[in-house]
Order: sequence, then structure tokens, then C-alpha cells
Amino acid sequence: MPDAILRAEGLCKDFRGFRAVDRLDLQVQRGHIHALIGPNGAGKTTCFNLLTKFLEPSAGRIFFNGRDITRATPARIARLGVIRSFQISAVFPHMTALQNVRVGLQRRLGTSFHFWRPARTLDRLNARAMELLAQVDLQDFAGTAAASLPYGRKRALEIAATLAMEPELMLLDEPTAGMGIEDVARVTALIKRVSAGRTILMVEHNMSIVAGICDRITVLQRGSVLAEGRYDEVAADPRVAEAYMGTAHAQEEAP
Repeated sequence: MPDAILRAEGLCKDFRGFRAVDRLDLQVQRGHIHALIGPNGAGKTTCFNLLTKFLEPSAGRIFFNGRDITRATPARIARLGVIRSFQISAVFPHMTALQNVRVGLQRRLGTSFHFWRPARTLDRLNARAMELLAQVDLQDFAGTAAASLPYGRKRALEIAATLAMEPELMLLDEPTAGMGIEDVARVTALIKRVSAGRTILMVEHNMSIVAGICDRITVLQRGSVLAEGRYDEVAADPRVAEAYMGTAHAQEEAP
């Protein structure tokens, strides 16, 4: 791809003789929503953990904006603008929605670890925090404790907190997992909306979401790339139908 923001070459991860990711080559084009899909155990989350250095690769190299980040720490990668979410919502449950977003904004003040300073010193961040909450339709929940929010709203809050860190590349790990139909629709629309001016790499099992918002799809099987392309291209691949998508289509088309 002519403008790949993220690139992995020959990426491998071994766990005591088991190869979870096997010579993975991946390119994510700037400005795209790119999905990683595949059956359970295909290596999708392991791939995410490698790309963000929560796991060290056994072999291979990772590049972000042309820079080799293979040996960078997770904190360094986050500072470069690669921010990820997790399968389980990771908000501070006893803080309000506004306070959760302010945590992400604190980095810009250089006060991330100055816990002894009065809370009112962070009030200057409130206006921007409210703007971010409005982007994810949570402005009416600014004073609500995160623990009291419905699950779908918690995921939206997590996205707002991620946006507060000004990511250039967002990695979303199963952002709609465990949601009802209404929340899935809301979060899907949210992902599409916040993708403007950003790049998103996401793991997602819901094929209707992948078909509706993703520019490119990489299908993994046993830690390797099985197929890659637009949704219509990978959906027409008989290997993909056999490995994964045929089951999904059969379930969707069942009366």
C-alpha cells in the first residue's frame, strides 16, 4: 500500500512450542477502517498484543509511520499515537464520565502523575472533555459514575477516553462484544463517526458491522493470513467461507 501507517513483516509469536502467530504480514492504510476477522483461536488478539507490544514477538518487525517500533515499550508506542482498547471495558468505575475523559486529557498538561494537586487544577480540561463526550453522545451523562452506565455506554466512554489521548491509530478489540442490538448500532455509528481523520484497526466478529464500515479486511486462520481485501472479495473466497464466514452467513440467513 502506498501510505501504510502500520506495517508488520514476518510477525511470529511462540508459546512453549505453539505458534499463535505465524509469519504474519499486515499493512494498514492511513485513513482506513481495517478489520481483523477469523474463527476463535485464529490469533487476532495475540496479533493486537504484538502490535502494541503487550507481547514481545518471537520474530518479525513492526513499523509505525515508517519507524521501526519492534523493540519499543507499550508506553512509548502509546506516546507515538497508537492507542488500543481491550475486550473488557477499561474505564474507572467510581469516577464520573467527565473525570474518565479528563484522565486521558491530563497528558497534555504534563500532570499525569501529580496526584497531590487539587482536583480543581483539572477544571481547565472540562470544556474539551465535554466536547469529547458530545462526540460519543454522552454529554448528558457527564456527571454519572461509569459503573452506573449501561454496557454500551461504557464502551462509548472508553472510546471518548481514547480520543482524549489524540490517537493517530486506534486499535479496537471486539468493540461490540456482549452488546444488544441497539447498543451495537449506536457503537457502530460511533466508530464510523470518530474514524474521520484517523485510522482504525479492529477485531470484530459481527459480520454486518465489518461489511458496513470497514474499508479492508484481513482474515486470519491459525495465526496466518488466509485472505485479504474488501468485504465482497473475502466473502467470495471459498477458503474464507469454509473457515469462518460461511457459518456466519448460514446463521444470518436462517429463517
